[in-house]
Amino acid sequence: MRLNELRDNPGATRARKRVGRGIGSGKGKRAGRGDKGQKSRSGVAIKGFEGGQMPIHRRLAKRGFNNIFKKELNEVNLDRVQSAIDKKTLDPKKPVTVEALLEAGIIRRVRDGVRLLGRGELKTKVAFEVTGASAGAKKAVEKAGGSVTLVALPKRAPKEKAPPAAKQQTKAEAPAKPAEAKPTAKPATKAKAPAKKPAPKAKTTKTQPKD
Repeated sequence: MRLNELRDNPGATRARKRVGRGIGSGKGKRAGRGDKGQKSRSGVAIKGFEGGQMPIHRRLAKRGFNNIFKKELNEVNLDRVQSAIDKKTLDPKKPVTVEALLEAGIIRRVRDGVRLLGRGELKTKVAFEVTGASAGAKKAVEKAGGSVTLVALPKRAPKEKAPPAAKQQTKAEAPAKPAEAKPTAKPATKAKAPAKKPAPKAKTTKTQPKD
């Protein structure tokens, strides 16, 4: 081995990283040193910020809304009703109401009502008392000899606000106010004549004696 043949072991050294040679190189623009100013601080969220102008999510039109009067109904299909009848957890001789469906385990909780859907086949004569039913479900129930009676949604009573304590007394219970005495008219007094001012005295001039 000669001196000019000395080499490091493979992998002992790494090639120099060429930075700042364009954005496409992967180490351009900032050259691996990160940002300066606001973007170098923690806790700064600039996502969606467009320098103060109206951002894109506010410039675009809005669509849709949330219906505050929407009713949440339990959807029950005919196959689940027939399965409960076969397991003898639901009595077909009694009207099928929300309480009966809850006891049979067909629904887990009572919502605003029950809507009957037509999936599956009903082989038993059943009388349903539900909030709503599809046309196919109603036809299938009537074909089996049953009936569907639509029950109105229960109206939720508005919350009554208790009147304040000061306004609970009615007019009859309120204590009577004492009668106010009318002011008596004072007798008219004669106007005093203005006092006459004394006439100003004439000034006297002293004369000096002549020599």
